[in-house]
This record gives sequence, C-alpha cells and structure tokens, in this order.
Amino acid sequence: MTEAGAQTLTITRPDDWHLHLRDGAALRAVVGASARQFGRAIVMPNLRPPVVTVAQAGEYRSRILAALADARAAGEIDARAAGFQPLMTLYLTDNTAPEEIRRAGTSGFVHAVKLYPAGATTNSDSGVTDIARPRAALEAMQQADLPLLLHGEVTDGEVDLFDREAVFIERVLEPLRRDFPALRIVFEHITTREAADFVRQADGPIAATITAHHLLYNRNALFAGGVRPHWYCLPVLKREQHRRALVAAATGGNPRFFLGTDSAPHARHLKEHACGCAGCYTAPHALELYASAFEAAGALDRLEAFAGFHGPDFYRLPRNGDRVTLERRRWTVPDGHPFGDGDRVVPLAAGEVLDWQLRG
Repeated sequence: MTEAGAQTLTITRPDDWHLHLRDGAALRAVVGASARQFGRAIVMPNLRPPVVTVAQAGEYRSRILAALADARAAGEIDARAAGFQPLMTLYLTDNTAPEEIRRAGTSGFVHAVKLYPAGATTNSDSGVTDIARPRAALEAMQQADLPLLLHGEVTDGEVDLFDREAVFIERVLEPLRRDFPALRIVFEHITTREAADFVRQADGPIAATITAHHLLYNRNALFAGGVRPHWYCLPVLKREQHRRALVAAATGGNPRFFLGTDSAPHARHLKEHACGCAGCYTAPHALELYASAFEAAGALDRLEAFAGFHGPDFYRLPRNGDRVTLERRRWTVPDGHPFGDGDRVVPLAAGEVLDWQLRG
C-alpha cells in the first residue's frame, strides 16, 4: 500500500505492451527512452513495408538490438536498460498464410499478430479489408495459442469518428469472440466505456491495453486554446465519461487491463502540418504520466499490478525481477527531443509540470 503524500514509489519494472519504435535514425533516437523505463515491449509491425513474415520480424529485432547497443556504447543508457527485450509481432493481411503463423508460433521471438483494419491509422493501408479474409490465419493463431492484437475501429465513412470503436465491438469483435472462443485477444488502446465494459464481461481469454493519454485527457485537450496536434492520436481522445470509465478499469485491479503506451513518435513538422500524423509520443515519461493518472484516482498502490503484473501474466511470460523507483519531484516535460537526421519530436504534455520522476 502506498500512503498518500509518499515521496517515493518503488515497483516491479513494468513492460510496455504496445509500442512504436519506427526504424532507421528514428529508431536509434527513441529506443533508449523505452529501455530506460521498461523491461520489455510489444513492438508494432506497421513499418513501410510492414513486417509480415517471421524473417522480417527477426531482421527488425536485430536492428532494434543494434540500436540498443549503439545507445549503450554512447553512454545514453546503462547496463540494465541495455537488457530491454523487444517482443516482435507480425502484421496481419488479407493473405497471411497459416504456415507463416505456425512459424511465428515456434520462432521464440514473435509473440503476437496485429490486426489493423485497412485505413484505420498510420501505415495501415496493407491491413485487413474484411475480417472473413484471414480466417485461416486466425484459426492457425488459435491453434498455436498466438495472441491477436486488435486496433479496434471500423473505417466505414458513414460511422462518426468518435463512434468507430463502439461499432467495431458490435460488427467485428463480438463475432470474432464467438467464432474463435480460445483465441487470446488484446483489444489495444481502448478509449470508450463500451470497450472497457466488453473486456470486463466477455467470455474467453481477452484483455485490453490502456494508454496514459487516454487516462489523463478527454477530447477537450485537442482544442484547448486552439488545435493542438500533439494530442491527436488514433483512436482519438473521447468524452469525459469515457476517460473516467478507463480510469476505473485501469485502477480497479482487474487483470484483464494493463499498460500499453502506444507511444508513436512523429517528426514535429509532420505533426504540425496541414494533414498532421496521428500519434502521441510518451515513451520518455510514460511511467510519470501513469503515476499522475493513478494518483489522481487515489490508486497509486494499484499501479504496480497494472504496469508490471497483468501484462506478463496474460502473455504467459515471467514478471520482471528488478524494480524501478519514482520520486515525488516537480519537473517540466521538455519541449522536444532529437529524432534523427536533424528532426525533433515533441512529447505529449511538452512544457507541463509533472509531480513524479523516474529515478536514475
């Protein structure tokens, strides 16, 4: 139990169950930020071209480990952070072969398969156009006990942007749960009361990740004093009633809910653009943001389970053996970080003051 007003909070090192690391110079610029906070991370496969085979996932993993080694050699991360483990995923398409799923299941380093509805978010143009098309791959995933990770939005132009998640539950997730009752499913970065209720009540092996930004902000943050592109993400921030439902889910102790930052870096000029990219960059201060949300809910004592226990338990991996400490210290989120090739990336809440800071 963490007492109100405590000056430190020491918890099992957490994992990030939803992370974008990009590639090339951008990867080299951001990987250290996640490694300093987390022991492992489920790495998203929506590169260009997407990671659709086990061989491509292995090559991407090697590039991530090389970037970590470079950061260690440059003194940017210490030995503990250099032990960060990228957990790889495949990008599901209409034509993913069952044989590729079986290879993934025995690879030892591919831990899940990601379903993006085509056109739903960044680099999703190769995604699934109809849930019926990859049925053989889904059956193979159920047999291999390989989790399916869902970006839970429909892309029907007649559905309001703020209703896409709720409609996805009705049109896609409920039939999927019925047709594949043993398939482990993670409903990623949920944003609505409907999603939290579904995950809490559904039969079968299902869980959900929740981001810090969806716990801390509602859709008013997008327009506070003008259009604020660094708060724009997909799924988009929702009404206050949904934010409160997510806080209740995250802090309620239910093991079906766990941490997934969806940290998604984009160069500043691509965010502050006539058609700005979707994604919030939270990796450097993710734990501090989550601590802020949990403290506001009077639930700091439940942060450890949400961040460090529920995710590995669902993925059937051991919990991390080391610990991290947050200190109560007011500090200001930087205005930007280097992003490779001379670019800058603006973190969520740049210029704002937080009350917790990771030690070391």
